[in-house]
Order: sequence, then structure tokens, then C-alpha cells
Amino acid sequence: MSKKKLLISEVFRKAQEEFPNKNTKSGWSSELSDYFYKRWKFLINERTFVRYYNASIRDDREPDIVDKEILDKLSEYIGYENFAEFSRTSIKKDEEASTTTVKVDIDNEDVPLGASGPNVTVNITNTNSNENNQHFKVPDFIKQNGMGIIEMALILCLVTGNVMFSNGKKEESNGSSFHLGFMSGGKPAIEKKYMYWDGERYIATDSSYIRPGINIVAMNQHKYLYFQKIMKKDTLTEENALGRTWYSKYNSVVEFFTEDGVDPENGRELRKSTPFIIYKYAGQPKDSIDVE
Repeated sequence: MSKKKLLISEVFRKAQEEFPNKNTKSGWSSELSDYFYKRWKFLINERTFVRYYNASIRDDREPDIVDKEILDKLSEYIGYENFAEFSRTSIKKDEEASTTTVKVDIDNEDVPLGASGPNVTVNITNTNSNENNQHFKVPDFIKQNGMGIIEMALILCLVTGNVMFSNGKKEESNGSSFHLGFMSGGKPAIEKKYMYWDGERYIATDSSYIRPGINIVAMNQHKYLYFQKIMKKDTLTEENALGRTWYSKYNSVVEFFTEDGVDPENGRELRKSTPFIIYKYAGQPKDSIDVE
């Protein structure tokens, strides 16, 4: 299955879980269109989602998505940073992954972990349908340097391409992002224990400490998915913001958010946006746009 088809399948699979009251492609497409606009002010209309569904799921063919920004937003919806990361790490559910089993024998005898010695032969047994056994002689530099079993196993994984890397979302540590974690049990971002505010939205993390000045809080799945600061305030109008946005006013600066709650940056309770607030601090009321 191509990455684009897999992406659309995963998007609609998540839509079915998040919108259980909808049971048609049109219903899911409508909810997705509303969600993308509410969350990111990113417009993908309902008919476009239906077209993607028909191509990828109904007709089993490649969807006609050429816009990289659309691919990135669809990937972000299902928990990835962008389409490039999705393409690198996604594995189709219920599809058996290719695995490799590594067996290390030293002169056909059991050797304690950490031991080293000469004449080490590594046998690789492939567990796929092609059951050809392959034999690799450990390089002389390993034997000469007295590397133990663990060290050899790690190098072997790199040499043979054994999949022992994380296949989940990136991990945040000390402000850095790592897309691969050796022997790490990768998992979706929403399943992580903590999150922190980055100035626009919450970022998931497994670490209870990132760096000074960053407030780590327990994961709140609803806030992680839906709570976000609206960065382009000039796109707000009474038509698209009234009843759908909240605001915080501090030191004469007004910030708008997609959900009710508390401003993570100053701790103030948010208030529901009014026509006056939208007109004065954001875009323009719908009537003025019609006149123009």
C-alpha cells in the first residue's frame, strides 16, 4: 500500500473513532473539515475528503494529493509531525512486519553476557517466508578489541539493518527531537505521560523535565488534541470565531484560543470571544466584510 493511501486510511480510521455518531464517509468528511478549520484554520472542504476516501478506500487507488501542506496536516492529525515522518515510521496495522532473529553462538557453547573471545560466528535466522540461513564472520577488529556479546549484537543490528529502532513519534529530551531511539518502544504522542506548552500548542513528552522554564504537566488528551493558540488573529471574523473561540487579555495584549480553559502563559481564565473583542483585537465583523 502506498504511503498516501495508508495515510488516508489512517485519517478515516481515527475519524471513525473520534466521531462515533457518524457512520458514513460524508459524515466523517464533514467532521474532519470542521476539525481542521477549527484546530489549524486550515481549509479542506468536505467534498475533498470524500474524494480522498473514494480513491484510497473505496477504489483502492492513489489519491490525487499533490499539496505537501495537506499531506503534512493529515499526518499531524494522526499524531505525526509531518508527512515525511509518517512515511518513515508508519507500518500498516494488522500487517506482519518483516523481522529478523539474531542468534549468537560462540564455539557452540554458552558464554556469559559481556564475554569475548576468538572464532566468533554469528548466525542470522530470517523468520520470513524465505528461510535462508545466512552466516556472517565477525570482523577481525571486533575480536581483536575484545568486544563482548552485547557490543557485537549492537553492531550486528546496524550492519544487517535489523529493525530495533522506535517506530513511533519523536521523543523530546532537553529541547531536542530524536526521530530514532535505539531499542526504544516507540508509541504515539497521545499515549505519552506528560506535555508542555510551546507557545502555540501542547507538545507530548515522556520526560518529566525538559529544561528550566518549561512547565511539564500531566497529559490531557483533550487539551493536547484541541487546545491551541490562534496565531493568525487577522483571519478571525464574527462568522468563523463567534462561539468557537476564547480569549485572554493581559497587559493590553489579547490572545485567542480554540478551546476554553486557562491561558498557559499567564494563568488567566479564558473568556468567550464577543463581537466587540473580535472586531477590536482580531479581524473584522462579517457585515464589514460584506460591505467591502
